[in-house]
Amino acid sequence: MTGIGGVEMGAQAARFRALAVLRIRSRALAVALLPAAAAVILLVGGSTGHLPGGGWDVLRWVVSVLALCVLLAAAGVALVVARSRPAVTPTVTVAEESAPDLYRMVRDLADRLDVPAPSAIALTPDCDSWLEDRTHPAHGPPPAEKHQDDLAGPGGAARRRSPTAPVLVIGSPFLWWMRVGELRAVLAPVVAGTGPSAQPDIAAARRFIRGLDAAVAVASAGRRDPLSRVACAGLGWASRLLLRSCRGHAAEMERGVAAAAAERAQAVDYGLRIVAQEQVGLAYAGWDRLLTRVALPAWRMGRWPSRLDVGVVAALTELSRRDRLAEGFASRLGERPACDLLEEPGVMDEAVSLLAARLFHGGPAETGADWSPVGWEEYPEEVVDRTWRTDAARLHRVLDTLGVRRAAEGTAPGTDGPTLARVLDHLTTPDAASTAPLTAGSDTHAAAETQNRPSTPPADPDAARRPADAPGPSRPPYDDPDASHPAFADSDASRPPYSDSDASRPPVDGPGVSHPAVVDSDASHPAFADSDSSRPPYDDPGASCPPVDDPDAPQPPYGDPGAPHPSYGDHATPVPTAPAEDDEDDLADTTARGAALAAGLTAQLAREEAEARPTGARAPSSAPGPAAGPDAALWDDRALPLLPLQPPRTGREILTAHITAMVCCAAMDTAGAAPALDWLDGPSLLFDGARAADLAPSVLSLVETGDPGPLRAWMTELGIRPEKPVRLV
Repeated sequence: MTGIGGVEMGAQAARFRALAVLRIRSRALAVALLPAAAAVILLVGGSTGHLPGGGWDVLRWVVSVLALCVLLAAAGVALVVARSRPAVTPTVTVAEESAPDLYRMVRDLADRLDVPAPSAIALTPDCDSWLEDRTHPAHGPPPAEKHQDDLAGPGGAARRRSPTAPVLVIGSPFLWWMRVGELRAVLAPVVAGTGPSAQPDIAAARRFIRGLDAAVAVASAGRRDPLSRVACAGLGWASRLLLRSCRGHAAEMERGVAAAAAERAQAVDYGLRIVAQEQVGLAYAGWDRLLTRVALPAWRMGRWPSRLDVGVVAALTELSRRDRLAEGFASRLGERPACDLLEEPGVMDEAVSLLAARLFHGGPAETGADWSPVGWEEYPEEVVDRTWRTDAARLHRVLDTLGVRRAAEGTAPGTDGPTLARVLDHLTTPDAASTAPLTAGSDTHAAAETQNRPSTPPADPDAARRPADAPGPSRPPYDDPDASHPAFADSDASRPPYSDSDASRPPVDGPGVSHPAVVDSDASHPAFADSDSSRPPYDDPGASCPPVDDPDAPQPPYGDPGAPHPSYGDHATPVPTAPAEDDEDDLADTTARGAALAAGLTAQLAREEAEARPTGARAPSSAPGPAAGPDAALWDDRALPLLPLQPPRTGREILTAHITAMVCCAAMDTAGAAPALDWLDGPSLLFDGARAADLAPSVLSLVETGDPGPLRAWMTELGIRPEKPVRLV
């Protein structure tokens, strides 16, 4: 069914489901009034003499007290549902003065679709677009309905927007990657959703469900006194019961709204929208790759890239150069980009980049010495080089704690600094050492001695089982904070408090990661569903939000100050110093020395994060920020990161990353290599302007089997000298 008939059918189906939701609300009210009605009947019967006797008097008192209690409880639940602050997506509001062309395009699109125009436009660091209702009193007054544009027809004034029109939320990568025509085609079904949203029954049903969702979040907040806990338990039970009753009807209502909006949008740029949907999937893949491979290492170092959206364009352009299926996408770059609709795209990009850092990593709201922006041209030196040298310094500190010898016997004087050979000798197993080839420039006597004896054991036999923070052997640690070493400074002093090195980092291409691979030419990009025209947070109230304490409890709203924080953002939870069961299973395939070193690195990272949290925590500033910034007043930022990118790294991943960093430091200091940024893979190593071959298989061979042969062969080919000291931070 197409045309007006399809639009009407979808709208009627949505309205029918909205009325079903409102009937559930009416039934709940009727149940609450039922004891009061029974008490009225008993009281009237007693006053008229129809129900005489002592038994009826007792029943009248019992029912009256019960009715009063039920009415008070129902009034309390209704008050919380009506006054609770619904969840709001963190966004950056785009003022009309800063994007007049964008507002003009959206209003023109609404005119062609014959629907109310959105009340405002906001950007979010996500590859999606939707409508969001922010008419709740807690979200502040609606924006002023004041327009001075050329949309008025020759016979009348421009149409005024509805004061209850939702806000149009646009994914910022769309503005930078898409062309103006593509953005218009993609936003058509989204803007068309304002028509059904203005229908009174649908709007009332949505407000009711959002209120229930917010009430559940309020009830899930921790309370200390018994009376509050009892009240919250009752509130949560009633709200969850109503949410479960409305769940099916709410989902079908939103499907009807999306169907009506998609049918209406077919009249506007339908052919171009099919082509633009390919760009949606491509932008999603590039954005995911940029965040996990490029932005995350910078956030861990206390630096946030200030031009993430520009980086998306660079990453997707690089993808079009590598992927044969993406060859045609680069030709689009000659057309006008959608970011030209903004007056100051650089300011908006910086604001969205800071919001992305806060949402995905938990950085502070203000820049400072420990949290500062970094440009793409500064990324190799400020992020890549510092990350590798900081990890290498941590690796040598843990080796000092384990009592590992600084230099092999027979080495030349002055070579007792931080060397890669020290790491290789410690991790090499005796069998692998007897067959490992000698590297160019390595000490022959030391290599022969390695063949005739096992690798140097720790000075303390219990060092591998001792917690990393326990006192080690009598030998002073290599990077004692109280001692000054000219080779490298104490990385704890320079490490920013927000370099959460193991906060979230599994293997990016490992199992369980749902993000599409960018370089997979056969992967199909996710289609841009027309249901984006209205993206409510309650399609599945019992399953859409992560549990807090109760399995059915949805996630608390961002703006509820008393709401509990999700477990993954709980910075008060102590990080264990011993490896967990998963880490033990992960380290089962490694050597004993590798497992001990991985445990020490994990404990050292945990201590550094614990020390950094108290100094890095900052209260949100109440002073006015820059012209464009996140809408901090609409959501609570105490539960950051709200959307962590990846789970914590395992012990083997941490060990592999630190050994890789040490190899890269040796390559830079002894073979003339240089740090670089790869838009699709993040930090990379360059030799003579060309990217070095993949180092991961050689490092894994050393970690898992203790065989340094592949790694030594790789270093010999490139002229890397592992016995030379390297510069650390």
